[in-house]
Amino acid sequence: PESVLPSRLSRDSMGGTQSLALPPGKGPHQVGCTDVMVGHTQQGLFFRLFYPCVPRAGAERPLWIPRREYFSGLADATQRSRRWFTPLVSLALGSCRVPVSWNGPFKPCSRAYPLIIFSHGLGAFRTLYSSVCSELASWGFVVASLEHRDHSASTTYFCTAEPGREEWIPFQQVPQGQKEFYFRKKQIHQRAEECVRVLQLLRGISRGESVPNVLHQDFDLSVLKDSIDATKVAAVGHSFGGVTAVLALVKEPSFRCAVALDAWMFPLENALYPEVPKPVLFINTETFQTPDSIARMKRLSSRNSQTKIITILGTVHQSHTDFSFLTGKLISLIFKARGTLDPYKCLDITTQAALAFLQRHLDLEEDFSQWEKLLEGIGDSLVPGAPFTHSHL
Repeated sequence: PESVLPSRLSRDSMGGTQSLALPPGKGPHQVGCTDVMVGHTQQGLFFRLFYPCVPRAGAERPLWIPRREYFSGLADATQRSRRWFTPLVSLALGSCRVPVSWNGPFKPCSRAYPLIIFSHGLGAFRTLYSSVCSELASWGFVVASLEHRDHSASTTYFCTAEPGREEWIPFQQVPQGQKEFYFRKKQIHQRAEECVRVLQLLRGISRGESVPNVLHQDFDLSVLKDSIDATKVAAVGHSFGGVTAVLALVKEPSFRCAVALDAWMFPLENALYPEVPKPVLFINTETFQTPDSIARMKRLSSRNSQTKIITILGTVHQSHTDFSFLTGKLISLIFKARGTLDPYKCLDITTQAALAFLQRHLDLEEDFSQWEKLLEGIGDSLVPGAPFTHSHL
C-alpha cells in the first residue's frame, strides 16, 4: 500500500496521446540541475542537484526518466511484465523533459542558499519529484534529490572503478518469510544515513573541499564554494521518503526541520518517537493515510507544538509525484496518479506550505510567511489535521 507506484492496470483503453507537462518553478530564480555521483561502490552517493541558475538561451533540458533501465525498474517495482511495460512506457514517456537548465551556470548569491535533502518514495528514483524539487529551487534553495541504494529505488546504479562499467542495484520486494517491519526498518536507517552523508558532502563542498563527480558532468562542483548555508538545512521526502526525513532529524542535529509528504510512518520504531527533536510538517493526501499512521504523526505533534499536520483534499498518494502531471488515458490508468484536485493547485499548496514552514524554522529572510495560514490548514482544498472520515483505507 505504501509504494509510490500504482498497482493495477485496466488494459482496454490504449488510446489517448501521452504527455508530461511539468511546470517550471514560479519563484524568482531560474533553475539548473546536474547529477552527482561520488565513489565507485554501493556505499557511495548518487543524487540530482537542483539549484538557482543564471538563465541562458537555448539551455538543454534533461530527460525526465534518464535511462531505459529505469522503465524496466518501474516494471519490477510495480510487479508488471517488463516485456510489455518497458517498451510501452518508454515509448509514451521516454522523450519527456524537465523544464530546467541541464548543467546551467550556478547563480552566485550574496547570502548562501539554504539546503534541502530530498528522499524519494518506495519504487521511485531521483527524478520523479522534479516538479516539487525545481519549485523549491526556484525560491532560492539548493535541493539534493537522492537516489537511495537500499533496494527501495525502482533501480539505481553506481560506476565501478573500472572505466565504463556500471553495476545496477535492483528493486527488492520484501523477502518471503521476513517480517516487513524489520526489512523496512533496516532500509529506513540506511536511507536516513544517506541523507546525512549528502548533507556532510555538500557542507564540505561549500567549505571548498574538492569532491570528484564520477559522472564527469559539465558542472564544476567547486562553484558551490561558500554558497550553501549549512546552518539552514531541512529534510524533505515523500511516503517512505517522508518517514526517512523524520528519521534524519534523529540522526543529524544539523537538520532543523522536516517536511513529510504523505509519510508512510510504519517503518519508524516506537522507541524513536521521543527522540525526534525538531518540528515536522506533515502534508497528507486525502486517500492514503490510515488511523494508525495518523496516530503516529499525532504522537510527534503532541511533543512539539511546532509540528503540523494538514491534509490536501481531492488528492491521492501520487499527487506529490510528477506522475500527477501525466495526461493521456493509458498512462493515467497505469499510474493511477490523479485525484480530483488539479495537480498544479496541489503543487502550489504543497510548496507554499513547505516554504512558510521552512521560513519559520530555518530563520529565512524571505516573505514566505505570507503563506503561514496554510500551516493551520486554512485555505482552499485544505483541512487541518487528518480527518479520518476522508481515509479510504
